[in-house]
Amino acid sequence: MQTSFFRIWCLAALLALVTACSSLKLAYNNGDTLLYWWLDNYVDFDDEQSGQVKKDIDDLFRWHRKTQLQDYVHVLQRAQQQLRGNPTPADLRADYDDIRARTQALLLKAAPDIADLALSLKPEQLTQMEKKFAKNNDKFRRENMKGDRDDQNEYRYKKSMEQFELWFGSFSREQKEAIRKASDARPLDNQIWLDERMRRQRNVLALARRIMQEKPSREQAIAQIQSLIRESFSRLDNSERKAFYESYTNSTIGLVHTVVSIATPEQKAHAQKRMQGWINDFNTLAAEAK
Repeated sequence: MQTSFFRIWCLAALLALVTACSSLKLAYNNGDTLLYWWLDNYVDFDDEQSGQVKKDIDDLFRWHRKTQLQDYVHVLQRAQQQLRGNPTPADLRADYDDIRARTQALLLKAAPDIADLALSLKPEQLTQMEKKFAKNNDKFRRENMKGDRDDQNEYRYKKSMEQFELWFGSFSREQKEAIRKASDARPLDNQIWLDERMRRQRNVLALARRIMQEKPSREQAIAQIQSLIRESFSRLDNSERKAFYESYTNSTIGLVHTVVSIATPEQKAHAQKRMQGWINDFNTLAAEAK
């Protein structure tokens, strides 16, 4: 079981972790333990795998401290620079496309290590993954598909506001009204998002089962995984629902642009200060790895 596979999972888990935690250094320094339990919920490692996974995660965090944290600093500094001016929707779209390209490149780079993991999985672990996917989907339904359209718009708006207030602090009533209007302008169809996530899950499980049953060579498994990664990214551009996805992306960029545009100097200073705090923390964490 190789380290690069866990880099992907760590990236997703770490982003969720640090955005929810007031102390980035505390979250990061305990991230290895949290990441292990998060992964174990999906795979249910056996005793032999457990020791290897913990070693891989330890190696991962050493690698991450040495090679990735300075890149995070540069990303945050670029965001600070944009916030000092008036970023356009085109600027924000470029940021979105950059993150998407980085994510795909990371996944493709990790394909050989994902193949090693896939070749080591056991049938009961695929069953565990399937159960975890189903549990996550039930949670998505409870949270995002409860009530009527107004209820779902309200929930989506509140989730967005949690992030905006994390960065900018509190908003006035007039600002909240403008943000709510931009939030509700996004197309709303949570059944589409549920269908899409379930399609991805089925594809992952189907490929894992095929690899388990056919026992392809490592090179063949790598090629199959790379194909799935590329298909997953290109689907939004080639799907029969392309118009919906593109409209949602553009309107979400419009929502972020609205928040930045109406933010007061004090609110922008709040965001700048928070970004600088993260920059300082990342620099400290990176220095500890040297």
